[in-house]
Amino acid sequence: MAGFPHVYEYPYATLQDRDCPLKGAWQAEVFGNDRPVTLELGCGRGEYTVELGKLFPERNFIGIDIKGSRMWTGAKESLETGMTNVAFLRTRIELLPRFFAPGEVSEIWLTFPDPQMKKVNKRLTGTRFMRLYSQILADGGRIHLKTDSPFMYAYTCAMICASHYPVVMQTDDLYHSNLADGILSIRTGYEQQWIERGLSIKYVQFVCEPRDAPVEPCIEIAPDPYRSYNRSRRSADSSVRPVMKE
Repeated sequence: MAGFPHVYEYPYATLQDRDCPLKGAWQAEVFGNDRPVTLELGCGRGEYTVELGKLFPERNFIGIDIKGSRMWTGAKESLETGMTNVAFLRTRIELLPRFFAPGEVSEIWLTFPDPQMKKVNKRLTGTRFMRLYSQILADGGRIHLKTDSPFMYAYTCAMICASHYPVVMQTDDLYHSNLADGILSIRTGYEQQWIERGLSIKYVQFVCEPRDAPVEPCIEIAPDPYRSYNRSRRSADSSVRPVMKE
């Protein structure tokens, strides 16, 4: 991917003493416009990033993952189809404030992240990451979580409640609700595997308002009763199925 003009990578060593030179300038320098920027964190093959870019050509999208081999599929497709509103960034999510200025990001998507049932500090909806997101999100910036994990969904809802974040939309069974519109019905290959196994897809959208200290929920949550596909299996099926509401 080193030859892809819309893929960006900065070795960690270069960020020790200074921030990414694109910080605060993604709209002007990368996309050549002043349109809103949406991030997909842990984007994997970039399926959701690319499909969102197709649905919303008037917005900018950046897929972020640490594994370049995962992002190659989405990066290649978006390049070959001439998409100018999609880019990819290879870095660790913990370093987001090094790459984005305060208020530079309008929305964040978390699509089927690892629930990290034993490591709350690695959980992408944990309070550690909420503090990071609030540093780069614009006022009213929203976070979208789409997950197959009952644990991840229950934890996130409890964290939202404890921290008093405004909820915009939520459901514990997306495709049997009336919420599955064009955006939410984008299905990655990984998601399709869960649906075929009869598992429900959960979704919650909330406003990540600034908080001095987001509150970690003090509840016990039962672990998921099944084993997730590992990331190599997750990348095995590259098909994406945009399914519109019936």
